[in-house]
Amino acid sequence: MNKRTHTCGELNAKYIGESVVLNGWVNTVRLHGQVVFVDLRDRYGKTQIVFNSEDYPGDFEAVKKLSMEDVLSISGTVQNRNEGAVNPDMATGEIEVIVSAMDMLNEAAPLPFIISDRNSAEEDLRLKYRYIELRTDELQNNLKIRHKTYQAVRSYLSAQDFMEVETPVLMKSTPEGARDYLVPSRIHPSKFYALPQSPQIYKQILMIAGYDRYFQIVKCFRDEDLRADRQPEFTQIDIEMSFVDEEMIYAQMEGLTCNIFKEVIGAKLPKSFPRLTWDEAMDTYGSDKPDTRFDLFLQDVKPFTDQSDFNAFKSAEIVKGLVIPGGAKYSRKNIDGFTDFVKKYKAKGLAWMKDENGQLMGGISKFFSDDLQKELTSATGMNDGDIIFIIGDEKEITLTALGALRVEIGKVEGLSNTGEFKPVWVTDFPMFQYDDSSNRFVARHHPFTAPSSSNIKDLETDPGSLKSRGYDLTMNGYEIAGGSIRNHKPEFQAKIFELLGMDETEATARFGFLVEALKYGTPPHGGIAFGFDRLVMLLAGTNNIRDVIAFPKTTSATSLMDEAPSSVSDDQLAELNIKIVNKNK
Repeated sequence: MNKRTHTCGELNAKYIGESVVLNGWVNTVRLHGQVVFVDLRDRYGKTQIVFNSEDYPGDFEAVKKLSMEDVLSISGTVQNRNEGAVNPDMATGEIEVIVSAMDMLNEAAPLPFIISDRNSAEEDLRLKYRYIELRTDELQNNLKIRHKTYQAVRSYLSAQDFMEVETPVLMKSTPEGARDYLVPSRIHPSKFYALPQSPQIYKQILMIAGYDRYFQIVKCFRDEDLRADRQPEFTQIDIEMSFVDEEMIYAQMEGLTCNIFKEVIGAKLPKSFPRLTWDEAMDTYGSDKPDTRFDLFLQDVKPFTDQSDFNAFKSAEIVKGLVIPGGAKYSRKNIDGFTDFVKKYKAKGLAWMKDENGQLMGGISKFFSDDLQKELTSATGMNDGDIIFIIGDEKEITLTALGALRVEIGKVEGLSNTGEFKPVWVTDFPMFQYDDSSNRFVARHHPFTAPSSSNIKDLETDPGSLKSRGYDLTMNGYEIAGGSIRNHKPEFQAKIFELLGMDETEATARFGFLVEALKYGTPPHGGIAFGFDRLVMLLAGTNNIRDVIAFPKTTSATSLMDEAPSSVSDDQLAELNIKIVNKNK
């Protein structure tokens, strides 16, 4: 193998006449009698190389047997392509390399799927042979975007006087929310480390220690059920600041986000992002991560359903409607499909009416008088050819189900421009929500979030009504970052632990080192964490987070390529003082 002189993506007309050495993979082979054309590929691009039997000194029969993904090293001379053969879609499309020598570095076995067409194979097969799928243009571009995002984050935050500090990967188990991944200690029998769900406690301690601007691009772990946009191990941009309030954090993070989108994909975001309270987001979009790229809004229609003869909604906590312009085209089959869809979100059903020539028809329209129909269509802005979908139920079910339907119809109708990015801050989250299964309050964000009130008595009187100083940055229907102002006074933190059902003994056992640290001069502080993988997913224009991670897990938290998780030997278990118990016996 000769040392390459150039990559497969950099040659152009200025190199004509030069001798070059290229190394790479065979991307395509085209036989034209005594001439063989090969596109040679590396991660930088492709170059057409040409073998001519008349002047190629090597084994031409071996050239004719070249296969996809064979690894070659070639020497040759750069020349112009023939007139009419220029390929404007290739960076190297105006030249070709006439090969004078070839070294076969490795022959490739027959491929399990066609690299040029990812959709030709099921995802499980592609994940099993991930090293092959990673050669595709799409995934190579995604990982380039990921790399550029790393660089943009570090460059911007460093310029803003943030210090990158690594926090421990082996830490104390402090379960709150998702399950921890536990790591047994060999030298401390029957004791365990946990892999961090977040560096939350450590970054707060860094604030106590005086490191007023911290960041880290950090791997985190959560043993939870997965979705397309979640992984058991994920990366986040972790940020914390001292002597700040919400406005200071918003401004700083807007600057970071704008810089990322500009530097990585050349997209321009507004200098300041719009804001919605949690209540506004839920009432208007049925989601606390609203996709604001299209204007479909949930509307209160209970005053109209209460006046109708449709009794099913009379006892509903709220009744919301969603008007779909042009939706009268939906068939009964379409509507039944939407009905099944909302049932996934615990809705009992989906009521509907179509506006046909100014008259509401079908569905529950017969329960509405002509006058009431006119009032409803006027209030909701319905026009001829529209449809209104209505759900009435408990507040959370109604909003969530209709909000999910809004997003689904947005996809069906192609209402969202994939090249458009609409960031929105969602603020004023409820401090707590009541969990009926455990019969206690749980934190909406995490137990270190500060309440909106500075009066500790408000925590005691009506905790369910309290708002928090938490905030999420959302974009295009995804939460890309979440954070809060923290409790910096120990008495507030102790009170919140109490409200979450933790007595002093339990709180000390789980979070004692933080509770202790808060006593020693803790500054006001707050922070945020960006879901790095989800952010890159948006930048890359895909809706599958596995497309932007080099070696992702499946939705069942397995790696098909290396077969993790796997069994271990009895000797390994014995060293850790662990015995496997079959719970099914």
